[in-house]
Amino acid sequence: MIKKRIGDLLIERGLITQADLESALNAQRETKEKLGEILIKNKIVSPEDMAKTLAVQLNVDYVDLAKVNIPLSLSDYVQKNTAKQNHLVPVQKQEDTLFVAMDDPLNYYALDEVRKVTNLKIVPLISTHVAVERAINTLYGNEGARQAIADYKKEYNAVGDDNPGNFDFVISENSYNIEGEGAPVIRLVNSIIERAVAERASDIHFEPREGDMDVRMRIDGIMREILTVPKDVTPSVIARVKTMSAMDVAEKRVPQDGRFSVSVMNKSIDMRVSTLPIAWGEKIVCRLLDKTNTSIDKEMLGLSPEDMEKYEKLIHYRNGVMLLVGPTGSGKTTTMYAMLNELNTRDVNLVTLEDPVEYNLEGLNQVQINPKINMTFASGLRAILRQDPDIVSIGEIRDGETAEIAMRAALTGRFVMSTIHTNDAVGAIDRLEDIGVEPYLVSATLRGVISQRLVRRICPYCGEEYEPTRDELSRLGIEMEPGMKFKIGKGCQHCFNTGYAGRIAVFEIMMVNPEIRELIYQNAGRRAIEDALHRSPEGFTSLKEAAIKLVKQGITTPYEVLRITNEDA
Repeated sequence: MIKKRIGDLLIERGLITQADLESALNAQRETKEKLGEILIKNKIVSPEDMAKTLAVQLNVDYVDLAKVNIPLSLSDYVQKNTAKQNHLVPVQKQEDTLFVAMDDPLNYYALDEVRKVTNLKIVPLISTHVAVERAINTLYGNEGARQAIADYKKEYNAVGDDNPGNFDFVISENSYNIEGEGAPVIRLVNSIIERAVAERASDIHFEPREGDMDVRMRIDGIMREILTVPKDVTPSVIARVKTMSAMDVAEKRVPQDGRFSVSVMNKSIDMRVSTLPIAWGEKIVCRLLDKTNTSIDKEMLGLSPEDMEKYEKLIHYRNGVMLLVGPTGSGKTTTMYAMLNELNTRDVNLVTLEDPVEYNLEGLNQVQINPKINMTFASGLRAILRQDPDIVSIGEIRDGETAEIAMRAALTGRFVMSTIHTNDAVGAIDRLEDIGVEPYLVSATLRGVISQRLVRRICPYCGEEYEPTRDELSRLGIEMEPGMKFKIGKGCQHCFNTGYAGRIAVFEIMMVNPEIRELIYQNAGRRAIEDALHRSPEGFTSLKEAAIKLVKQGITTPYEVLRITNEDA
């Protein structure tokens, strides 16, 4: 039986037109790429549809790896290096047959290698390239941890140590390459870090419980449970992370802070670590910062044209105070570094006060806060003002003393940037006055406030349109428009079945014009300032209004709008 060509099959299934096929074939003659790669790259066909069509052509089964729970025991049959080199992952074992998923079932060399290693009959299944990659990371991320735990227990039983938590670690420097280190507990921690980097996690949480320890990761702003570590291994894991962070391993009664660097997957990752004594031990949280990605610019922020105009005006003031507001994890640091990258020129003296210094920027004068030696934001700011600065960036305004020094510095001709924790832009005024700054000082120096949040993007691979319900529109506070369509992600292997992939910032920018300045001076209150903002010539878009625009554009969902505005989702 003669196999049909892939292009003809795609046309038969209504996935492409004859014109699409001819265009792709013309491109193929020039690039020599596979036809499927060209169609996927030009977004004519989705990776899933291409894999399903290839399954028909090659007479193999398609597998949706996002919906398959792969047993950890299968990693015993195919080693991690073999899986990565041949880009395949074991999915199921039935008697003497092993089913493996791959994006190229015609790779007979890979199938033969697995057959020789396992002495099993190998049946290939087809899936997408991304799905196989993620399945490998998930299976062997946990497999590495599982094997490390097993090896640790063997060593512990062999030694007969009554206290498995007392291990000595030899540390030469506070920077690590996580490849090739052999002790089981070291490999266990390394595998957790490697998985966090692979899945773009921003934080790792080690949480001791009564009977074991949960390992969770924050991915796209949402916590996910990744692994459970047995109780007898927990003390050594905690000790390993604390030792890497240059903390006192013996001190378990008080919180500690530390940091270390790792090299993993060709990335240099800075890990900020904090401990907290809890009922069942010490909870550890590691914040991951990719030091190889410091070239943040304003174009990456996702500002609308209207907001970009306000942004440009704000950061190019010669004096005054500009504030960034929002909760932890709202993207303020990214926005601040984008501003610093733009303002960091050789004709100005720019000094930052940070706690901690998250990214080292060339040519920037960055000061690390250290309360232990009385280097606080307030004392550091006083010192900086004797250094002839043009621009001062303060990591966070936490108290009235720091706020007042910053405001008075702005009065003497400096431009001061900082962050403050409030829910929205107008709330920054209330917060400043609440910590003791006089209204006249706020009125005289405040130039503007940028409030922001991060919302999850709908996965581009599984997003589909639907007609919103009246209930959804009512909760968003908008009216139905003719032909209105929203989008939602139905979940696929690209997004771990969540329907979301990545995040985008939502902004609310308040420009302080003469009318608002006068209202602040008079201590007129929130309602009066909000009314003035909505009739200001610069215009004003609230966080909720900005997020609703993204819903209408098919970038995010109503659920995300309600989540970031603290409304019932």
